[in-house]
Order: sequence, then C-alpha cells, then structure tokens
Amino acid sequence: MPTPTKGARLGGSPAHERLMLANLATSLFQHGKIQTTETKARRLRPLAEQLITKAKRGDLAARRRVLAVVKDKDVVYTLFDQIAPRYANRNGGYTRIVKTGPRKGDAAPMAIIELVEELVVAEPKASKKTAGRKAAQQDKVEALAPAEETPATSGDQDAEAPVSASGDTAAARADSDLAVEENNEQNKA
Repeated sequence: MPTPTKGARLGGSPAHERLMLANLATSLFQHGKIQTTETKARRLRPLAEQLITKAKRGDLAARRRVLAVVKDKDVVYTLFDQIAPRYANRNGGYTRIVKTGPRKGDAAPMAIIELVEELVVAEPKASKKTAGRKAAQQDKVEALAPAEETPATSGDQDAEAPVSASGDTAAARADSDLAVEENNEQNKA
C-alpha cells in the first residue's frame, strides 16, 4: 500500500483528493495558469511535473498513463504536442507558484500556479580558437588549389567568359546564335 501524504486530505477522502488534483492539472494544461489556494498549488506541482515528464517521452504507454489522470483528450493532445516539446531541453521545474494575497471571505492564502515559459538555449558563440582553426583550414585549401581554378569574384565585370565543354566562350556562342537568327530571317524573306 502506498504511503499516504502527510496532513489532512484536500476535500476529505483520498479519491476526492485525486479527482480534485486531476481537475486542477487539466485546468492548468488547458489555460497555462490557474489561481487556487497555496496548499492545492503545492499538491498539484509534483503531479503536473510528472505528467509533463511523461508527455516528453511521447510514446503510447506514456499517453495512456496521462489519460488515466487527465480525462479530457483535447488537453492530453495539447500536453503532448504543444506543452511537452517546449520543455525538451529542460529537466524538471516546469511550473512556478506565485503567492498572491489572501482570499476575500475566508482569508485563505491564494497562489497562482503557472507553466514556466520554454527555456531558450542560445547558440554557442565560436571561440577564438575555433575561428583561428577555420581560418587556417581555409588558407590551406586556398594554397592547395591551383591559381587558375580559383573562381573570379562576383564584382569583377572584366573577368573572362566561361568556356564550355566544347571550348567555345560565351561571346563566341552569342555570335553564333546571332548568325543563326540572321540566317533564319534571310530564309524567311
């Protein structure tokens, strides 16, 4: 038999507590954040984080385990396809509890539990060492390449026209094309 949680149950029986936490988790995944009492938020946090971790696995067994807690299929779809991929690079700590003021009426301490925004991983900057290595590698490649095979720069307008496989230059091909067109015009007339 699992060890029961310490302290009073939320709402009386263990079954009612389980159902209440399942409904809170459903609302949390549906809306992104919910306002509840501090005690309920503290009890909800481990359950919500376990469900997100299962959703990160993404397999059928994990989906069935989540469906055992969260009964709404649309929320499970959102959890697996939208929420879990946001935390792919994060190991735990998916929720945040922010305490708010006491509730009007019974002065119960209130809190907002929300999903933490996704962790943005910055691209690692290239160190000076790797930049120097890349420059040295580029120099080696340029030194090994024959001078005549280096491509002309794109801004150089006076560069020679490329030579085709038959040995014709682009200017020679253009001249022959003009000659063919003139020949066609003369034949038509």
